[in-house]
Amino acid sequence: MISVVKCPSCGKDVRWVPENRFRPFCSERCKQLDLGAWAAEKYRIGGNDEESPPEDAPGETRQ
Repeated sequence: MISVVKCPSCGKDVRWVPENRFRPFCSERCKQLDLGAWAAEKYRIGGNDEESPPEDAPGETRQ
């Protein structure tokens, strides 16, 4: 059975199959619009600015 999901950008139905190289998006345009939104900081990962990285985070130095 083939799964169908909604494109996160435009809401069109998208077949979740290996042949769809843009999944979960319906097209390259929608994929690029989403990438642009991330680049423009329209989306954010949850958390707050006061949280510090874990002690074992690579590349982090503590003073």
